[in-house]
Amino acid sequence: MREKQKAKRIYFTLEGQFRNYFEKAARARGVTGELLLQQLERRLDNVVFRLGFAQSRRQARQLVRHGHVAVNGRKVNIPSYEVSAGEEISIREKSHKLLVLELAKEFASHGTLPNWLEVDRDAYKARVLSLPKREDIQLPVNEQLIVELYSK
Repeated sequence: MREKQKAKRIYFTLEGQFRNYFEKAARARGVTGELLLQQLERRLDNVVFRLGFAQSRRQARQLVRHGHVAVNGRKVNIPSYEVSAGEEISIREKSHKLLVLELAKEFASHGTLPNWLEVDRDAYKARVLSLPKREDIQLPVNEQLIVELYSK
């Protein structure tokens, strides 16, 4: 129960949405727990945070909601949008002067970028190189306990 709450809190999902992610992962081929975390990690708000365009997932969610983010050149304002390998994520041209983006760029210069993402912070552009693997997701969550909880 605690692991599920932790994951829901990290990714800012409600129970119904989290259950949908689990059910989709359970139907797919592969390890259910890893597929669940992979889906959560591919959410647009999380990717914007991982790229260093925001200092927190909440801030990244707000950037997406307010229409500052584009995927493959088209505005996307849905935080739960799942990015795919090969997609380009960028901050829209009009938004480049936002103070929060300048602060986030400075903040992100001290962090590390996941292997599955490539970023040009000066141009506010990034590319999803591949889907995240479990070893790329550094979270204090035991996904097997979540699978066991939902499998009851």
